[in-house]
Amino acid sequence: MNGGHEFDLLCIGSGPAGQRAAVQAAKLRKRVAIIERELDVGGTCLHTGTIPSKTFREAVLSFRQTRDRIDELHLDHPSSERATAEKLLARVEAIIRSETRVQRDQLRRNGVNLIPGLATFVGPNSVNVRTSLGTREVTAYKILIAVGTKPHQHPDISTDLECVINSDDILQLTELPRSIIVIGCGIIGLEYASMFAMLGVEVTVIDGRERPLEFLDSEIMEELKHQLRDHLVTFRFGEAVAVIEQRNGPPRQAMVRLESGKRLVGDMVLACTGRIGASDELELDLAGLIVDARGRIEVDGSFRSEVPHIFAAGDIIGHPSLAATSSEQGRLAACHAFGITAGPMSAHFPVGIYSIPEISMVGEPEHELTRQKVPYETGVARYREIARGQILGDDSGMLKLIFHAETHVLLGVHVIGTGATELIHIGQAVLGLGGGLSYFLETVFNYPTLAECYKVAALDAYNKLSE
Repeated sequence: MNGGHEFDLLCIGSGPAGQRAAVQAAKLRKRVAIIERELDVGGTCLHTGTIPSKTFREAVLSFRQTRDRIDELHLDHPSSERATAEKLLARVEAIIRSETRVQRDQLRRNGVNLIPGLATFVGPNSVNVRTSLGTREVTAYKILIAVGTKPHQHPDISTDLECVINSDDILQLTELPRSIIVIGCGIIGLEYASMFAMLGVEVTVIDGRERPLEFLDSEIMEELKHQLRDHLVTFRFGEAVAVIEQRNGPPRQAMVRLESGKRLVGDMVLACTGRIGASDELELDLAGLIVDARGRIEVDGSFRSEVPHIFAAGDIIGHPSLAATSSEQGRLAACHAFGITAGPMSAHFPVGIYSIPEISMVGEPEHELTRQKVPYETGVARYREIARGQILGDDSGMLKLIFHAETHVLLGVHVIGTGATELIHIGQAVLGLGGGLSYFLETVFNYPTLAECYKVAALDAYNKLSE
């Protein structure tokens, strides 16, 4: 039935998309294998991206909370000393090991074969897997490419200098810088800029755009910038890097010259200039595939590439490039590959930005509704108005609801503050089910919780709509 191939489905890459696709196909009683080039499963998401960065963030928050508590009680304690890379990253390494075991066990329980090595196509249905012990050929009836992305090497930013690192290098730090220059104000750049600032590191962020993260609600973005500036983060928007030089010291430092003529000096430069598809070593042309300028594969609504039996999912296909959506894309791709009816992925997926403070959104921002000429009204609740916000000591968080001005249907939810990425799911459910203002006005929320923000924001919108 599968043309005599060794496997029914071969997944190249074991990140969220590859793993979920493999498990889904295995549940359909298919013979499945995953090829993973790294030492263990999980891909970029587990080893250098999502899980490490979010664990690092929790370690930073824990350190900061402990230090603030000690300062509040006027205690003299070693915990009040400066954080170290060793202590912060120890927790990260432990979580990676634990999650790796969980994912390996899941694949084993579902009968998924794991093949370690570097995959390169030798034909439409054939892949060579190269290891230090040699090369073997693997054939499959269907193939899913889920190799993810890697940091983009900007032509004007040399990573050969010891003082220049990218986000994948964070886990290799042996000591924390006292000052850092972050190039690129995308999600990754903002997340790490806020984390380092919370540790007391002097942070400067450079970005060529006047307004980064254009998809975010502008009010939420302004609040984030305001809070980061309170932690002494300096933003230099509309600026481009001309050259980076290294001063060997002591101490060793980076000197960044901007095209405007400004000169910045810091202990380290973190280059967050985007990511590109990690497809360059796959020899995709031998399978009849081509990629775009950023190494991404184009697919249709079923995640099928231009070669009908080859699918792609996850970051390798571009937007939205989120671990959660990649996982669902992998599941849907496996279903489509074997003729199983599967609806399209929900349009109402949440976006989470794990900066400090964290941000989450689902649905449309104000500027997009304005562009579409959709009449709307907003309702805002601030954490300082909510008992739980006061208990948590977060007086700057906020939740914004956007409703259609005529039908009162919920159009968007935007949150910044403690628990934003958890709080968003209430709004996501209401949005997905087509609910609106009346739901929030009539529903009772636990007290005291941050969920009360939905009631307060709804009442604010109701008052505006009643004027």
